[in-house]
Amino acid sequence: MRDASQESGAQDLAALTDLVREVGDLYATRFDIRRDPAWYLGKMSEELGEVSAAYLKLQGQGRGAASRRDLEDELGDLLGFVLLFADWQGVDIGAALRRKWGGYLEPEG
Repeated sequence: MRDASQESGAQDLAALTDLVREVGDLYATRFDIRRDPAWYLGKMSEELGEVSAAYLKLQGQGRGAASRRDLEDELGDLLGFVLLFADWQGVDIGAALRRKWGGYLEPEG
């Protein structure tokens, strides 16, 4: 049975998915992007690289300066593309996360 926090979380993910879908559609139209499997996977990989670069800069292990805001923005981009990919594949990412991660909280038996 779902509790109120699960319901709220599902609504939050649905709202975020709607947001990234709308922005993704706008981006694809504006820049004439053909969103195919290579694009979705490539963008997620690109954003993961940008998260890594921002984090390493914050740790003094990358070239140039970065701020905490840079890391937050890159994490937001990565999450956005994960949500877009899940939506494109018809995956309920909230349910998948609850199933995969929540399973560790279930008693072993």
